[in-house]
Amino acid sequence: MTFRFTPSDDVRHAIADGILTVTIDRAEKRNPLSLGVLDSLRRLFTGLAGDPAIRLAVITGAGDKAFASGGDLGELAGYRSREDAEAFSRHGKAALDAIRTFPVPVIARINGYALGGGCELALACDQRLAAGSARLGMIHGRLAISPSWGGGNDLVRLLGPARALRLMVDAATLTAEQAAAAGLVDAVCPVGEDFAAWFEDRLEPWRAHPRQVMRAFKAIAAGAPGANRAALDAAETHHFAEAWSHDDHWAAVAARARSG
Repeated sequence: MTFRFTPSDDVRHAIADGILTVTIDRAEKRNPLSLGVLDSLRRLFTGLAGDPAIRLAVITGAGDKAFASGGDLGELAGYRSREDAEAFSRHGKAALDAIRTFPVPVIARINGYALGGGCELALACDQRLAAGSARLGMIHGRLAISPSWGGGNDLVRLLGPARALRLMVDAATLTAEQAAAAGLVDAVCPVGEDFAAWFEDRLEPWRAHPRQVMRAFKAIAAGAPGANRAALDAAETHHFAEAWSHDDHWAAVAARARSG
């Protein structure tokens, strides 16, 4: 199956102070994840994976209504066969896998609705920070479908099988506070507080570490339960050795010694 789509201009990115910010920019449609947007996300994260200047990545949606509203159902209406569905699933998985395997932590800045495929995009990130007005939901069941881009597996890894199953069966749209209570969200901006300022404050601990340390932290956190322990240990040793031998480490040791 070959999809027909044009490269999307709805994905913007900028790098400042070591932070890559990626914005899905189609606010008037609630930032849908079209075939072109998914392809642009894959290309962007794959292409920047080797950039030594990046220590952290942030994904968000334009406007204040939606992070990402899910797949672009209008675009996909013409793809109806099993082969079409498998190809679409692989297309979305490739995009989200580029985010999952990005070598530094990726934070979802959830500024509004993150539903269906949009929730899967948030789950592909390492942390989820939400505005008080945000809404999340694995609502695939409402359309008589299941997660297709790896979000179901992410949900089980995050919550365990029983809680993940309940959320998929309920197919509910959760408030940000409900999502945090369920374990989907790591922190929620209080309602009435400026989300942009709150989010920037939450980034401060992430800004404090040099690139090689953030890469080590990501490598450790990415080790899934049941993964090959020898491979995980080898990766941990590799990243530790790089961080230990870096000038940043020895500067921090010297600073600690000077401060007593």
